[in-house]
Amino acid sequence: MGYKPFYTRDDVTPKSLWLNRRQIFAGAAGLATTSMIRPALAQDQGLEPNTLEEITNYNNFYEFGTGKEDPAEHAHMLTTDPWSVEVGGLVDNPGTYSFADLTDGMTIEERIYRFRCVEAWSMVIPWNGFELNQLLEKVGVQSGAKYVAFETAYRPEEMPGVRFPVVEWPYVEGLRLDEAMHPLTIMATGIYGEPMPKQNGAPIRLVVPWKYGFKSIKSIVKITLVEDQPPTTWEKANAREYGFYSNVNPTVDHPRWSQATERVIGAGIFASRQETLMFNGYDEVAGLYEGMDLSKFY
Repeated sequence: MGYKPFYTRDDVTPKSLWLNRRQIFAGAAGLATTSMIRPALAQDQGLEPNTLEEITNYNNFYEFGTGKEDPAEHAHMLTTDPWSVEVGGLVDNPGTYSFADLTDGMTIEERIYRFRCVEAWSMVIPWNGFELNQLLEKVGVQSGAKYVAFETAYRPEEMPGVRFPVVEWPYVEGLRLDEAMHPLTIMATGIYGEPMPKQNGAPIRLVVPWKYGFKSIKSIVKITLVEDQPPTTWEKANAREYGFYSNVNPTVDHPRWSQATERVIGAGIFASRQETLMFNGYDEVAGLYEGMDLSKFY
C-alpha cells in the first residue's frame, strides 16, 4: 500500500538555508529576512519549519540526561558502528542482524512528518527511512503475533543518563501489529538526507507520526513479535498518565496539562499556540481504532 506524504520538501527549510540560519539571523535583521527563510507552503499552513539545529538540540533522550540539551551534549559517546538488532519472537527468520543486513534491500525514502511531543510542543521533521512493514515481511511474521515490542540500547558506560532511575531501563515500547504494519510507520535512519544524529536515535529508530513522540523509540537493539501486549516504559512508570496507545488526541488531556494546543518550536516566544489535530493530522489511521473508546484506550 503506497503512501502519499502529507507534507513535502516545501514544508522544510531548504538545506542551504538551515545550515546557515544562525548566520542569516546574525547578518540581517527584520521581518523581511525572516520571511525569506520560510517556504511559502509552510506560511500558508501556519507552520514554522524547523532547522537541523532545532531538531538536534531540543529533544528528549533520557539515556543521555533529562535536559533538552543533554542528548546533543552527551550522545557523542554512543558507539553506533558496529550496530546490530536482535529480531525474535513469533517470526520465521529470527536472528541478530547487522545494521547493513537490516537495511539491505529496503527502500529508503524521505518522509516529512509532523512531530508532537506529549509535553505539548511540536516540530516538522524530514526523516529518511523505510516502512516498518518491509522489515516485518523480511523476517516473516507468524500468525500468532499481535504486537511488536521494541527495546533501546542500554549502555551505562556510554549513556550517562541511565545511571539515574528516571525510568526503568532499558527503555521499551510497543505497537499493535496493525499499527506497525501501517505505511505511515517507518524505521528512520536519517534526517535531512544525512545519517541519523546520535542524539536523535542513531543508527535506527522508530517513527510513528500520529502518536506522541515517546512512542518513537530510539537507538533500537531488539525487536520482538509477541502475542500479548508488551510493557512500555512510560506506562510502567505511570499508567494513569501514559497509556499504551498514546495517540495524539486533543480531547484527552494529560492528567496534569491540556493537550488541546501545542507550542511550535522555532516559532518564537511571541507566537500563538497552535491547535493540536486529532492523530496529529493523520486522519488515515482513524480506522485502526474504529469502535474503541479513545478516552479509555489513551
